[in-house]
Amino acid sequence: MAELFVDLLITNNDLTLDSGGEPLLLNNRDSIAQDIKHLIRESGLMVVIIGMRDPIQVKIRLQQLVLLIEDDERLIPGTVAITQADTELFYVTADTVDFGPIDLYIAI
Repeated sequence: MAELFVDLLITNNDLTLDSGGEPLLLNNRDSIAQDIKHLIRESGLMVVIIGMRDPIQVKIRLQQLVLLIEDDERLIPGTVAITQADTELFYVTADTVDFGPIDLYIAI
């Protein structure tokens, strides 16, 4: 049976609370997706990418980010992809080992 992953829901850098003041929880695929967003943010690579004009350097930094994300043992290696939709919008896709695909976007 798949392991259960539980996390607190973070929205706009703060805990998200229900109407009773209790923190909302995420589990499994949603928890992994949130962890990926936080990893990307904490790496600082997206800030560097936004300021770059050289497409080769952007691709190098995106590959570094893919490698960081692929270190997550809950993801199937080789399935992480990052595509740039425009200057400040990136789509990240990956397959989890137990919970199916993850699709998320990062807006800088």
